[in-house]
Amino acid sequence: MNTLYISIALCVICGIWNVVSTLLIYNTLKKWGFRVNFLWLRLLGPKYAFKYKEITKKETGSVGPLFYHWIVSINLALIFVIIAIISQL
Repeated sequence: MNTLYISIALCVICGIWNVVSTLLIYNTLKKWGFRVNFLWLRLLGPKYAFKYKEITKKETGSVGPLFYHWIVSINLALIFVIIAIISQL
């Protein structure tokens, strides 16, 4: 039972981390002059993240740090959800 609560708490933290990194990517793309839609941000978040990756790769030769924050946070949230489910079996 303790594993369940810890997994859920870590999943929520990773979810918040992902929302913050998505908003930072949104603001960066908006600042660079790209058309982004805030109302559809949750649906278009992956598109914006990969657009950010593509632009930073072209400009600097390496992927920007916000993309890694976005990828790591969403994958950790998925892992913690799986752990929570397994702990209930």
